Amino acid sequence: MTELLEQAVERVRALPPDQQDEFARVLLRLTGDDEAVYQLSPEEEADLIEAEAEIERGEFATAAEVEAVFSKYRL
Repeated sequence: MTELLEQAVERVRALPPDQQDEFARVLLRLTGDDEAVYQLSPEEEADLIEAEAEIERGEFATAAEVEAVFSKYRL
């Protein structure tokens, strides 16, 4: 490992764990590891759980609701 990289790693070690993980993800992407996994926030995870429950209950948007969204955003 070069001295410059060692200096950078030492600085990253002093950061909080969440920031260390973000630096690690960037480094992995730069070195060609495209398998980095996005970490859901607690709010995103709760939304996903609720969406999966809605699917289980058969609760889907109607055609009119979908059309309204498309019209609103001109999709």
